Amino acid sequence: MRPGTLQEAAEAYAAHPGARYLAGGTNLVDLVKLGVEQPTVLIDVGRLPLDTIEELPDGSLRAGATVRNSDLAADPRVRDRWPALSQALLSGASAQLRNAATTGGNLLQRTRCPYFQDLGKPCNKREPGSGCGARDGVHRDHAVLGHSAQCIATHPSDMAVALAALDAQVELYGPEGTRRLPVADFHRLPGEHPERDTWIRPGELITAVLLPAATAGVPSAYRKARDRASYAFALASVAVALRVADGIVDQVGIAFGGLAHRPWRARHTELALLGAPATPDAFEGAVALELAHAEPLRDNAYKVSLARNLALDVLNRLAPATATA
Repeated sequence: MRPGTLQEAAEAYAAHPGARYLAGGTNLVDLVKLGVEQPTVLIDVGRLPLDTIEELPDGSLRAGATVRNSDLAADPRVRDRWPALSQALLSGASAQLRNAATTGGNLLQRTRCPYFQDLGKPCNKREPGSGCGARDGVHRDHAVLGHSAQCIATHPSDMAVALAALDAQVELYGPEGTRRLPVADFHRLPGEHPERDTWIRPGELITAVLLPAATAGVPSAYRKARDRASYAFALASVAVALRVADGIVDQVGIAFGGLAHRPWRARHTELALLGAPATPDAFEGAVALELAHAEPLRDNAYKVSLARNLALDVLNRLAPATATA
């Protein structure tokens, strides 16, 4: 189906149990081919007027849900004011995929856990109650934070990690109208229901992502560690927005990727750093507070030290730059 308006799209979704929204299709089509997703109807939202990036009067930036990842990464305003987002997008996939993948689709992509993608393996996310094959199986790439007995998968997005650190919001349209959620709170932890990836309500459609004026111009960066230099998902990643005034941390946002079922906002670290001296020792102590909550599994404890080193590297690199800005 190809609805002409947001209302038609929401109504079509509500009228067809098992329907799925389709935009770039870079994740959904793969899952259909594997048999993981079996939609009854595909509702093509690619032609809806959601493909523009506009600056709002308050200085924030609104990127429509069907803006291509390549266009968002290349936008001069994003590169200049929210550089961590551009860096995250450029590290996320090949140029061909970035030319097809969309802003909304990136947020909704599903885990790349091989047990989820293999119909012959048990997976509570794909088939609730079947078990988690990864827990006692191959889990080198899996979660060390926020996982449960039901699921240890990680969220694959690079873009979402940067958006979480930058206090971005996701705009949703559905049967009850329009609402906004912080990107940091949009994805769920697995708990007892790993099949539910997000807090999106039935029939809702992502219409935009909003980058706030409050983080515009704050020095930021994204760094990612992976098994090969390109086209690979993060073993661990970090996005940091940091502003220092007179040697004191004045503003900070930190999110980890590759460690949890969702982008992991490092609230313990942020709280420890805000108002503290911008020194290597302060950074090290604050990051340790967050990662002390990690619960690594048999084969992925390396992720804790990897995430620590990535975060410290980015914090120490940003601190002198922001102090003289």
